[in-house]
Amino acid sequence: METHLISLPTNSKKSRISDLQERKLRASSYVIYVDLPEDSEQMLLVHGYTGSYDLVSKKVATYVRSLEIGRPVRPLYGAWSPAPAIDGEVEQPSGQTVELLKRRGYLTEKTQDEEEAFFIKIAKKLHEKALRGLPNFVLMPTYDCNLRCAYCFQDHMRTDPTFSHLLRSMTRSTIDRIFAGISDIETRHDLPPEDQYIRNIGFFGGEPLLARNRRVIDYIIKKATDMGKASFWAVSNATELETYKDLLNPQALRMIQVTMDGPLAEHDKRRIYADGSGSYERIAKNVSMALEQGVNISLRMNIDRLNIEHLPIFAEEIMARGWHNYSHFSAYTAPIHAANDNTDARTTFNSWTLDKALNELRAKYPAMSVIHRPDDPLKDRARALIESKGFPMQRAEFCGAHASMYVIDPFANIYSCWERTGNENIRSGYITREGKYVSSPLEAMWRSRDVTTNKICRKCRYALNCGGGCAVYAEGSSNGENGIFTNHCDGYAARFRASVAEAYLNHLAGVEASPVVETACDR
Repeated sequence: METHLISLPTNSKKSRISDLQERKLRASSYVIYVDLPEDSEQMLLVHGYTGSYDLVSKKVATYVRSLEIGRPVRPLYGAWSPAPAIDGEVEQPSGQTVELLKRRGYLTEKTQDEEEAFFIKIAKKLHEKALRGLPNFVLMPTYDCNLRCAYCFQDHMRTDPTFSHLLRSMTRSTIDRIFAGISDIETRHDLPPEDQYIRNIGFFGGEPLLARNRRVIDYIIKKATDMGKASFWAVSNATELETYKDLLNPQALRMIQVTMDGPLAEHDKRRIYADGSGSYERIAKNVSMALEQGVNISLRMNIDRLNIEHLPIFAEEIMARGWHNYSHFSAYTAPIHAANDNTDARTTFNSWTLDKALNELRAKYPAMSVIHRPDDPLKDRARALIESKGFPMQRAEFCGAHASMYVIDPFANIYSCWERTGNENIRSGYITREGKYVSSPLEAMWRSRDVTTNKICRKCRYALNCGGGCAVYAEGSSNGENGIFTNHCDGYAARFRASVAEAYLNHLAGVEASPVVETACDR
């Protein structure tokens, strides 16, 4: 994508847009203003649906801002992040500059309602494409887990006896039924020719890679590969990963997401067995083993205000074990959310506050460079945009739960989101004993959520970058009042502007782009 430097000509005249033609112009409702640190003369304009980005003088930015009608929309829930202030007198650019601003989308003659209708059409087309995209299958061999992490959103399944019936493992007959259903599901999607199609199959739980589930995993992999090409990944606590050593290769389990919540002393307070003992050493040993096998390891750290201060020690541990030397290793952080009564919301971060806290640690401790921030993937997508590698940021939905993800539990029930499982009353569908997929009304609810389905997102300039935020967190923030059809902003406006500015400055400085961090959740 081409970058333009838009500046005022030397013969600019001061004006408040007096002629009739100019009065029809207004700033697009979807212009994003990005300050560049330590640059008092220039800033970036980014357009929320055209994909334009341009380096402009602040005088031009002031001119565009002067044509805005009303203030940016505030979120229903979450903090509102105002755009940076742009001071100075309004100077009208030349006609040539105005035309360029119009072509790039920053100025429009559409009314606000007309532009919103145009935006909705774009978003709907993007969402329709996502709905027809390649399906992603997440299989849950069991809801059972050998750990008892206090913050786990599934904690009740292992501690409340009324859920004990869920804890058995998937049977061979259910696996046969599921793969017949997968074939049925695939007829709903636009698939490439058979010789080019690779099924994407993940394992989730509970803990999917328990030693007792080895035969289950073997049979699932066999069924999938008998049908054609397949790629497998897992979200695992890695405590019993040694049982799967021979499957840890690009042809079988190519990627494992593993969680460690800090150095030994801190981790072993959090990720514990039912008897209260810690899991750190077993996990660390298996991470080293998996890396030696050539498997991609995505190491996740769940962070709150109580364990963040221990991250520098853990970063040094990563380096001491040599994990960072493997090209197929990455480590990233994610904020803990108050998913049950065991977690005090006052101890948690949102993504933006965690990002800022990690920046402070990086400034003090060089070893922290091996641990990625929550918004590093956002910065990487912005870098791709700036370097004209396409526009990877536009999407009308937050994640696969609203497009083409199918989470299939041990009983052939299907859910759209893996954080909403274990209850047939909230399933999106199921696979019959004859191998047919039957959807429920809840599938249509989950699949219909996009940035046009609430009045805040469809007016928001960040919508096609944010996707409306996580539906589960949005539902929790709204106390269920609007269900999943509201937004979860998570400080996105400030996060986006900071990430774009950092990506642009790194691009100018020739800083090498960081490697892509692969995570199980596509957000």
